[in-house]
Amino acid sequence: MHIFEFIRPPDSAAAIAAAAKSKTAQQGADVRYLGGGTTLIDLMKLNVETPARVLDINRLPLDKIETTSDGGLKIGATVRNSDLAYHEKVKSIYPVLSQAILQGASAQIRNMATVGGNLLQRTRCVYFRDTAMPCNKREPGTGCPAITGHNRTLAILGSSEHCIATNPSDMCVALAALEATIYIQGPKGTREVAFQDFHLLPGSTPHLETVLEPGDLITHVKLMPPFKGSKQTYLKLRDRASYEFALASAAVVLAMGEGKILQARIALGGVGTKPWRSPEAEAVLTGKPANAPNCRQAAEAALRNAKPQSENKFKIELAKRCLTYALRAAAAG
Repeated sequence: MHIFEFIRPPDSAAAIAAAAKSKTAQQGADVRYLGGGTTLIDLMKLNVETPARVLDINRLPLDKIETTSDGGLKIGATVRNSDLAYHEKVKSIYPVLSQAILQGASAQIRNMATVGGNLLQRTRCVYFRDTAMPCNKREPGTGCPAITGHNRTLAILGSSEHCIATNPSDMCVALAALEATIYIQGPKGTREVAFQDFHLLPGSTPHLETVLEPGDLITHVKLMPPFKGSKQTYLKLRDRASYEFALASAAVVLAMGEGKILQARIALGGVGTKPWRSPEAEAVLTGKPANAPNCRQAAEAALRNAKPQSENKFKIELAKRCLTYALRAAAAG
């Protein structure tokens, strides 16, 4: 681990001012905010992350879960994953979010990990985490050995010739289906970003993973009230039942009426380079009964543009079955 300066800013303005002094264009790579540290510290130990300064934001007032005036939810960036998953309103109104969080990591990690940190969780691609190997995400221009190497767990949607790394988050898949909004404070002021626009596709710049700029601080996430009487579920398929990342997962939010799907919000995990919202699958289902053929047709639409690699073609059928089952389960309540 490299030597770094540890700072505890007294407020958000001081944190942003300190972080804005980043000397790199790689989204402030030489300055990092510290929440739970469950990903950052691991990557620092591996020398994948080598910030010159680490800014501890745990004492900032960003740890509240509050009901908004419209009946939605405002979730602070340093809220712990466990607190969010077990919050009564989350369990009752946003069960897909609670389910997703509780199927991620371990209880100990969930007790430490934060919402903001989870939004920024980095890939588990073995080449990214091994500094002896080239990696375009870690060192732009060095190549992507995963394309011809070990790629069983990697992305089949949203990949490019420069990167096929998978986004590992469970929480983010649920937030995509819930159409969350992310609030950011930075040197240029405050702004809000629709969840689907927050993470970037790798394209030719896989080292740029989000729309954040140097100094930007995620302050909170907002959820709108879900569809009235919505039915939700999160299904995760993985190699083992405990402490494992998804090979394929599906977050489903449905509004039902007269035996038909009035509205659908669908997101996939474990298969995309970012949390993968599927408007194609949603369009297939709208106005139709949630029967097996229609759900399978939606799954076919969601995976139509999949581009598997040498070891992960199985993910196409796995993801289709995952989504089909999740849709049927959600519709059945």
